[in-house]
Amino acid sequence: MKKRKIFTALAAGCLLIFVQLLQPVFLVRGGGHTLLALPLEHPQPFSIWFMHSVQKTPVLENLVADGQQRELRLCSTRYQSFGVGLPFWLSEGEFHEEGDFFVFDHMDRHYRSVSLRTGVGTQLTLYTEAGALRLYEMFPPGTRVDLCIAPGYEALR
Repeated sequence: MKKRKIFTALAAGCLLIFVQLLQPVFLVRGGGHTLLALPLEHPQPFSIWFMHSVQKTPVLENLVADGQQRELRLCSTRYQSFGVGLPFWLSEGEFHEEGDFFVFDHMDRHYRSVSLRTGVGTQLTLYTEAGALRLYEMFPPGTRVDLCIAPGYEALR
């Protein structure tokens, strides 16, 4: 009887671990390492901040990591411009000004993954509920950083 209880407890523990490893996470990888594996019990907002490489002005892209849909969704972009603008189709959302910034809102663009690269002077930074990842301080220019939704076990690679 005692062996049966131990076996049942071990089986339940293994099943729990297995189920957790299948749960979706917001995964950030760079330089061959997992930088962040954020469990996605519900959609999680995050932002990508960088200095535009040509205009040398700040850009903030606001996204949502949705584990249920297994996608990243671009919701809005906030940026400054010296007249040349950034490429957007007006049919993809709502455009307005906020002080010195332009905002393109309600974009609803869907991605399976997003790949970024650190650049000279771009100050590429990722903001999540876990805090700020200053990717430009972590990696040399040109390093690829991938964002995606994946099963939890992928974070162990």
